[in-house]
Amino acid sequence: MDRRPIVFVTEGGEHIWAIINSLTDRFGPMTVVLETPYSKRELLIRRAKKLGWISVAGQLGTMVLIRVAKRFLNGGIERIVAEEKLETSPRVGQEIVSVASANGPELVEIVHKLEPATVFLASCRLLSAKTLAAIPCPVINYHSGINPKYRGMNGGYWALATGDHDNFGSTVHVVDAGVDTGSVLYQSRGKPGKGDTIASYAMRQAAFSRDICAKAIEDALAGRLTPVDTGLPSRQWYHPTIWQYLWTGIRRGVW
Repeated sequence: MDRRPIVFVTEGGEHIWAIINSLTDRFGPMTVVLETPYSKRELLIRRAKKLGWISVAGQLGTMVLIRVAKRFLNGGIERIVAEEKLETSPRVGQEIVSVASANGPELVEIVHKLEPATVFLASCRLLSAKTLAAIPCPVINYHSGINPKYRGMNGGYWALATGDHDNFGSTVHVVDAGVDTGSVLYQSRGKPGKGDTIASYAMRQAAFSRDICAKAIEDALAGRLTPVDTGLPSRQWYHPTIWQYLWTGIRRGVW
C-alpha cells in the first residue's frame, strides 16, 4: 500500500480532532492544515445574500440558544467522548500549519511539497475550482450527514427533524466545486443516544464514522477510490431558524 503523506484540512472542532487522532492511530502522523474560520459577521452577510435577513436572523437565534444551552448540556458530549474513548484535542507533537484560508496559496504549496496520496477535508470552507485544479491528488471530504439528501449544515439534525431516522449518519465523498455534491465513497448510519441534541449530534456521528474515514484513505493510498450511487434525492440544508428549532423540539422531541 502507498505510504505517501496525508494532508488533513479543517477549521478544527472537538469532533474533528477525534477523527484526526483516530486516523493518526491507523496511518501514522499527518500534516494538519488549520484554517481560520469565516468571521461570524462575514458568514452572516454571505448567507443573507442567499437566504435573506429574516432567515439568517432566525438561524442566529438558534446558534445563540445552542451556545448557551451547550454550557448546561456539555455532559452529553463528555459522555460520548468517554464511552467511545475519543481524543478531542490535538496531540503533543501534532504538525499543524495555520493558514488564513484553505483557498490561499499555502495549501497548494504544501501539497506540491509533500506530494500526499490524498487531501482529506473536514469542517472547512468550500474549496474553489482554482484550488481544486491545482491539487494533483484526490481530494475527499467527511460530511456529518447522508449525501446527497442532507448536504450542507446539520445533516444529522435534519434527518431526525424530518422523521428520517434511518438516515442519521455521515458521508465521505469526493470533492467537487459544489456543496457536498461530489461522488459518494462511503456512508455510515447510526442512532443518537439518550439525551443527544443538536449540540452533540456531530460528536455522535464522528464516533461511529471513524471507520469510513479510514476506509476512504486506505482506498486513496491504494489508488482505488470507487464511487457509489445512493439513489437519494439532493437537497442543501442550513442551520434551523429559532422558530423551526423550537417547533420541531416541541412537536417531535428532536432538540
